[in-house]
Amino acid sequence: MDWVHNDCNMDGEEDINYMCSSDCSSSSPRKPSQSRTTSGGCNSDIGDMSFTMFEYIKDAMKAMDMMRSHNMLTDIILEVGSELFHAHRVVLAAASPYFKAMFTGGLKESEMHRVKLQGVSPTAMNRLIQFMYTGRIKVTENTVCQLLPAATMFQVTNVIQACCDFLERQLDPSNAIGIANFAEQHGCNELCRKANQYIERNFSQICQEEEFLQLNAMQLVTLIKKDELNVQEEKEVYNAVLKWVKYDEDSRHQKMEHILCAVRCQFLTPKFLNDQLAKCDVLKKTPACREYLARIFKDLTLHKRTIVKQRTPNTPRIIYIAGGYFRQSLNVLEGYNVDDKTWFQLDSLTVPRSGLGGAFLKGTFYAVGGSMLSVAETTRQGIITIQTGSIDTTL
Repeated sequence: MDWVHNDCNMDGEEDINYMCSSDCSSSSPRKPSQSRTTSGGCNSDIGDMSFTMFEYIKDAMKAMDMMRSHNMLTDIILEVGSELFHAHRVVLAAASPYFKAMFTGGLKESEMHRVKLQGVSPTAMNRLIQFMYTGRIKVTENTVCQLLPAATMFQVTNVIQACCDFLERQLDPSNAIGIANFAEQHGCNELCRKANQYIERNFSQICQEEEFLQLNAMQLVTLIKKDELNVQEEKEVYNAVLKWVKYDEDSRHQKMEHILCAVRCQFLTPKFLNDQLAKCDVLKKTPACREYLARIFKDLTLHKRTIVKQRTPNTPRIIYIAGGYFRQSLNVLEGYNVDDKTWFQLDSLTVPRSGLGGAFLKGTFYAVGGSMLSVAETTRQGIITIQTGSIDTTL
């Protein structure tokens, strides 16, 4: 048994905290050593001693869970669908403000021995009750969609957070929009913010997915109006809108005029606009859109200054490491995400370089200058020959 001695408390009592090791019996704890030290000026022969058993709560809850599984001393039955769950009111009330209000707020359920619950599945209820007794919860792709609404309904904040952490780790271009909507529906504001940030940063991949094509017109406009949308060219947003319209062209082409106003067409190139006006079948069905783009095309050719703001993507802060020298020039290209504190490997440089300069612009890393040095095998008497282009230098 490990004993941890603490300082005296404000009442002059001497606090001693200890926890049992795995071979210690909770029914017969050994006494502390006769030799002990005190601090804070307390007289070790006077006053009381307080003990904290760190394993006590865990063992007590384990015993209560065992009693629940055997229907011992249970005082409430929860009816969920066709299943019945026996439990202890005090445990449910301590873990859930919902149940606390039900059992202590003067509601009729406080006098009932059996309560029927609506809006929750038996699977989710079973997992929540297990968590209330054990503090453990398993979240999977198959259960999270039932578990989060149930945890929200019963206000079990720890399970809500566990579900949010799980969904955040599952974020992917194929599901980010669905997760953002799901989080918003259940009031998970932080998860919703992170999912929307993921959508903004990965719009080029998001717009290729089925979830994007299933957006309604209002949701689409809300998304493409964002300043933080991470695109290399506004053409990506225009093409995404065109793809969305063509997904259900008969019902959507009429909405294109309103949606097109959310695209910052002033940053499309005159050549691209001219090609769209001449070849795009969707534009041929919407004269108002053709007129709108024709006016923008005219302004661009006349070099009129636009009042429309450029987008300001909220992209991760990345430090790029390129090239280098270790016995010869290297072709490595790596990135370090300052926000996540993670390294990742990128495609190798086309030519090994050392002493180069570099720049990142609109999604492309540019390597400039530098030298391509290679070791010519020789190490005779510690002399190494290095070839630099067509010049031989002996060190």
